Amino acid sequence: MTPEDLFREPEPDLSGTRHQQDLDVLPYGSWFEVPEQPPAGYPSDETHSAFGGASYLERHWPTQGQIPVGEPLPVVGAVPGHYAPSFLAPPFPVDGTAGTPGAPRPEDPPTIELGPPIPQDVHFPYPQPDPDEGPGPLYVIGDVHGYLDELLAALHQQRLIDAEGHWSAGRSRVWFLGDFTDRGPDGIGVIDLVMQLAAEAAAAGGYCRALMGNHELLFLGAAKFGDEPVQSTAGTASFLAAWRLNGGQQHDLERLQPHHVSWLSRLPAMAVEDGHLLLHSDTTAYLEYGETVADVNEAMHKLLADEGIDEWWDAFRKFTKRFAFRGQAGTMAAQELLGTYGGYRVVHGHSPIPYLTGADHPEDGTPPHVPGPYIYADELAIAMDGGVTMEGRLLVARLPLN
Repeated sequence: MTPEDLFREPEPDLSGTRHQQDLDVLPYGSWFEVPEQPPAGYPSDETHSAFGGASYLERHWPTQGQIPVGEPLPVVGAVPGHYAPSFLAPPFPVDGTAGTPGAPRPEDPPTIELGPPIPQDVHFPYPQPDPDEGPGPLYVIGDVHGYLDELLAALHQQRLIDAEGHWSAGRSRVWFLGDFTDRGPDGIGVIDLVMQLAAEAAAAGGYCRALMGNHELLFLGAAKFGDEPVQSTAGTASFLAAWRLNGGQQHDLERLQPHHVSWLSRLPAMAVEDGHLLLHSDTTAYLEYGETVADVNEAMHKLLADEGIDEWWDAFRKFTKRFAFRGQAGTMAAQELLGTYGGYRVVHGHSPIPYLTGADHPEDGTPPHVPGPYIYADELAIAMDGGVTMEGRLLVARLPLN
């Protein structure tokens, strides 16, 4: 049982989640691992990125004392105000006055669609795209859950950002699959980084976009409703209590600003890109909110803008369901979503791959082994939550996966 199951309703789960006694019947799937020689045009020699926790950084990045004199620092840091990796030297400034050239100052209010405004002295070394030029490569990123250091390392390893933490991928297209906060050390830092990259990518002719996850719903609900009680068949609860039980970090709530709320509230729930149906949750609950991608997104935006606590709680409960695409009924569930919203393959986060495959508790006590994205449901679904919160991996993948 995952922490999010604490507030699951005992009513029948229409999303395809199976009963606990059936979970020993594991899904049939395959791992997408890094090819020895990447196809031509890949900007990096890997398709997925970093192990969770500081252990990855310790193994793969030199400490200050290990860096040769005159050599540049690896991944010099983050956006001002973020928690920079502990090996950075000199200390990364947090006031935007020094360090990274052109760093946005904290008093600059970000725009809703693209994130923080870009200072005038920032230089983007990209020419304006040719109107006839095709779109850039498409990447998806699984659940981050506040692990900013791991995200920076993963993006840099994929060459989506440069050594200073800025967009370096030109016309590439990037989708985050949701769940930026909770459990990890710096959820607000992750949100700030994604907003910054959205602005920089747009200036380079690409884009960086994000979906709303169930933890965004939970985080916004905790901020909006606090301890206001909500009635459920599982007993009286509140958003704040559920958020805390599911890894909510008080310092994230204290740092949440109105521009963060506005940006999070406008995130889409789903999207279709290059024949991929992008979702956060591996559930069919999306079908309850509309018959098209636009309908679902409009319904979610209206709910967050106008509805009360009971409607919010119901949405959170529905999008916390999981495992719709595993087991014998999983292929049919994936086909139903694809038939309704379009695309030929579902790409989702939400359910950590070790839970999805039943490999979350290795007998020898080692961290779960996550080679890469997990393809299953007769190759109709790709799982992208590598379980960074349980010492798995923070996954970044270029689509399509074959």
